[in-house]
Amino acid sequence: MSGIAGRYALAVFELALEERALDSVERDFNALKAMIAQTSDLARFVRAPVFSRSEQAKGMAAILDKMGAAPLTTRFVLLLAAKRRLYLLLDAIRDFEALLARQRGEIDAEIASARPLRLDETAELKRVLRAKFGRDPQIAARVDPTLLGGLVVKVGSRMIDSSLRAKLNGIRAVMRGA
Repeated sequence: MSGIAGRYALAVFELALEERALDSVERDFNALKAMIAQTSDLARFVRAPVFSRSEQAKGMAAILDKMGAAPLTTRFVLLLAAKRRLYLLLDAIRDFEALLARQRGEIDAEIASARPLRLDETAELKRVLRAKFGRDPQIAARVDPTLLGGLVVKVGSRMIDSSLRAKLNGIRAVMRGA
């Protein structure tokens, strides 16, 4: 976490902690993130510098009011609009989520598999990661059919590639060298 978005995220995180509003701000941020991802016009509105401060403030105030956002969330988003920094919203949300995960003792784990993981496989993977890292993993799973089989696990800067594709590439490299 660094830069302007990180500073805004830290500020809203500390205020939410003081006001005991972490859950409501997290819920609002998740809803905003989903709306921005689903609505290209809203994504353009948030990112485009062609809209004035007042246009961004009015638009975001209407959205936040309609979704019943917490007062802290509203103040935060409208501050970004007033400072002409609404384009930082998604980065600030991402950094807020990282701070929240750290505070809760969680780690983020990205899992790529050749096929969708079953519930029991996901539970076992969580158990193994919890034992290895000593913290509860929040798993973001995706399917990558090019792996052929196995998994690629990323936790922070660590990556464990046990995919069939990686093993075949290793065998291919050994055969070329022989």
